[in-house]
Amino acid sequence: MRADLDIIREWIAPSTRVLDLGCGDGELLHHLIQQKQVRGYGLEIDHSNITTCISRGVNVIEKNIDEGLATLQDGSFDSVIMTQALQVMNHPDLIVEEMLRIGKECIVTFPNFGHWRARFYLAFRGQMPVSKFLPYTWYNTPNIHFCTFKDFEKLCVDQNIRILNRTVVDNEHRDRWWNHLWPNMLGEIAIYRITR
Repeated sequence: MRADLDIIREWIAPSTRVLDLGCGDGELLHHLIQQKQVRGYGLEIDHSNITTCISRGVNVIEKNIDEGLATLQDGSFDSVIMTQALQVMNHPDLIVEEMLRIGKECIVTFPNFGHWRARFYLAFRGQMPVSKFLPYTWYNTPNIHFCTFKDFEKLCVDQNIRILNRTVVDNEHRDRWWNHLWPNMLGEIAIYRITR
């Protein structure tokens, strides 16, 4: 399992109710069900990922998250997770609000567009960054909202959201000590655990 998913796994209590938004192939939810006996569901839009989830025994619902989560009841989950998808949402602020409405705690991860490589590309090349970390060109990227750690934390302040935990990882999804020295410059991926 990816190292960032391992960090998230540590933040999930055993035998709780978990919703994984944009669950992909269900890897994280599968591990949580097997190792922590959570009761969980995934929401996913990609048909091949849905098929993989089903083959892993992960309960998955085909759903475009951008259409909203109104069908889910308030407080119906202990934890709501969204990994590497916030930046592709049409209204990420509303998605975070919805996550906090249906879950007691939420875990969000996203690429840090304030990372030094992104800044380098813009400042010295005059181009949008393309790298292993951000492998898309400006015209075919699924990323429509570019966010930094500071941007997300300002959103949390503006919406009265409490940050329980924050960590940063590199492009290999590893938690390195130097990323914590200057997170907005050195951290490539943000991992936040938030609540009301």
